[in-house]
Amino acid sequence: MLAFVNVIVYLNHQKGLPRLPVPPLRETCERYLSCLEPIVTVDELKHTKQLMKEFLKEGGDGEKLQRSLERKACTTDNWVSWWDRRAHRCISLGTVVRNHRQHNGFYPDVSPFTAFSETLSSDTPSSICSETLPVQYMRGEPLCMMQYFRALSSCRVPGRKTDSLVFHAKNSNGPRHITVAQNSQFFTVEVYHSDGTPITADQLCVQLQWICNSSLETNAEHVGILTTLRRDAWYKYYNKLVQDPSNKKSVSAIERSICVLCLDKAIPRTYEKYSGFEPLQVLHGGGSQWNSANRWFDKSLQFIVGEDGTCGFNMLHAIIDGTPCMALSDYITSSMKKPQMMESPVALLPMPQKLHFNITPDIKTAIEEAKQSIDKHAQDLDLRVLVFNHFGKKIPKAHQISPDAFIQMAIQLAYYRIHQQCCASYEAASMRLFKKGRLGVILSTSSASAAFVKSFDDPKKTKMTLVENTKRWVKRTQDRDRHFLALKVQAIENSIPMPDIYTDTSLDKAFNFLLSTSQVRAGILLFSPGQSEVQPDGVGWTEV
Repeated sequence: MLAFVNVIVYLNHQKGLPRLPVPPLRETCERYLSCLEPIVTVDELKHTKQLMKEFLKEGGDGEKLQRSLERKACTTDNWVSWWDRRAHRCISLGTVVRNHRQHNGFYPDVSPFTAFSETLSSDTPSSICSETLPVQYMRGEPLCMMQYFRALSSCRVPGRKTDSLVFHAKNSNGPRHITVAQNSQFFTVEVYHSDGTPITADQLCVQLQWICNSSLETNAEHVGILTTLRRDAWYKYYNKLVQDPSNKKSVSAIERSICVLCLDKAIPRTYEKYSGFEPLQVLHGGGSQWNSANRWFDKSLQFIVGEDGTCGFNMLHAIIDGTPCMALSDYITSSMKKPQMMESPVALLPMPQKLHFNITPDIKTAIEEAKQSIDKHAQDLDLRVLVFNHFGKKIPKAHQISPDAFIQMAIQLAYYRIHQQCCASYEAASMRLFKKGRLGVILSTSSASAAFVKSFDDPKKTKMTLVENTKRWVKRTQDRDRHFLALKVQAIENSIPMPDIYTDTSLDKAFNFLLSTSQVRAGILLFSPGQSEVQPDGVGWTEV
């Protein structure tokens, strides 16, 4: 379980974390072949094994790249930092569905409106920005806290080849305002007094009420929906948008803000697609006719508060991962329960400021394009929440099986029963025990997992045989994805001719993850985490 303990100085803690080690080359390559076996043809596997033999020969490309990577690991904080750029900032990825992690939930004793106000007036924002959050531990070992201080006052800015991540909280003159979105319009609200003390929850509620009373839907410009476009298209229109000085000022205000608060209109429960599925509202807003334009998806953190009581937050995966998200939600929830000990100075608060945009014909066309695009994505995405009450983690533990491994095999079995074939799958694994650690990838599909799912419905196989197969699969699962691809990156960075193993057609099949899974633990189950698929025809699964 994850736990927060005594507050210590953030930077001193970070310096004490170990660097991520480089796995042995041969073990990684053997694991890669094992993952390929169930998802490629016999001839393809035979060809790949021959290429791998050449790659691993003494003095060959594999050894050279491994030595190069080991040297890099000795001189950098984390040798997989390139993954953030590749996985989270590539221009081919959209931002809304496949690069966000969302959480949704309800506060049972507090209205969502008041809950947000108490969150902003608690010590949570200042603790994050000043890097004084209590350090998080796992099984007695400290975890990297780097992701937390990047969560506020940060954003993703579209680029020509890759996006950039900008962190405004580290500036000497850090932001003091939040952005509020309502009826697809944007407002700035100052949430700190001149002496640095936060405004009270009551003061913030007054400001938000003013916005609700003054924002007319007929004046909506729907600029926020542009952030749902593909990154290459958004880059083109972003540059056109900020050519206008007024637009540039408004965009900068949003990007610099501490976070975005989205005051959503309620989605009718009679609307079949979204009936009962508040997570979809938190994830993408429900489409252009509902709340998808009431967002700025490039921001790292967006709180969602709906008229109907829907409450949650949407966080940019390029900035923060699922486990820190849930720990942060626990911390926020516990902070809201604490009484305010400090009285804010009695002073007139500046009125909220509406952000204005000048919409040219090009931008208007882009907005219509974005509406069609997000509506298609919203219609294509299906979401189901399964509450499993038949038994709990004690049953697999009684057979000395990890509950997480038990679920992993159940997912693969379900896929096999539906499609009568195995597919490439992975489970996200936290690497925060190491300096600047983010997520590792466990390649879940293997020859062992394939043998398990194919034999599960075989009446000749005993239950104990299935249990032993599961245990063998668990022992073989390690994070090898990053290592194998990092060797390829070393070839690119050092201008080494690309080894044939990386131009093999099997490589695409190995990383075409139709099953993307994760496990997130939560101390306070007011929030339910979720993630979407990484492939258009795939499945995303989050276990809580």
